[in-house]
Amino acid sequence: MTDQLVDSWMINHRINLYLLDAIPPDALSAVPVGMKGRSVAEIFAHLHKVRGMWLEPAAPDLAVGLPKLPTKTKADKDALTKDVLRAALTQSGERMGALFQRGVEQGKLPNIKPHVAGFLGYLIAHEGYHRGEIGMTLTLAGQPLPDEVAYGLWDWEKR
Repeated sequence: MTDQLVDSWMINHRINLYLLDAIPPDALSAVPVGMKGRSVAEIFAHLHKVRGMWLEPAAPDLAVGLPKLPTKTKADKDALTKDVLRAALTQSGERMGALFQRGVEQGKLPNIKPHVAGFLGYLIAHEGYHRGEIGMTLTLAGQPLPDEVAYGLWDWEKR
């Protein structure tokens, strides 16, 4: 079961990278037209930040050295390129995989409730929600995902 839990996390993580790779660089700044909200790049940065937020209490050693992705200023937001986002997400995704590995081996994660499998479900649900938000943001900005990509997000067998 350990391998399956960790693998489930890594598939979820690779789906995020698949989505990021499919988005044209100019679409990273897309926001819903006529609405307030985060840009596509800021949503990806949020995923990375939340991963780091959970690593801090559960495995501080795994949080050390994770890149920070500030989003307060226009310069911060402009710095969120595909390469920057991919590198940060790759680091945090792999470290979360290591966290799940530890949790299964130890039977629990410090400062995480209810248990390892529940936490995995929570994080996958959280990231899935934001993948949907990215798709909707792109659609509302007039840059919808190609059908191949939108359906590819559900093809866990290939990712």
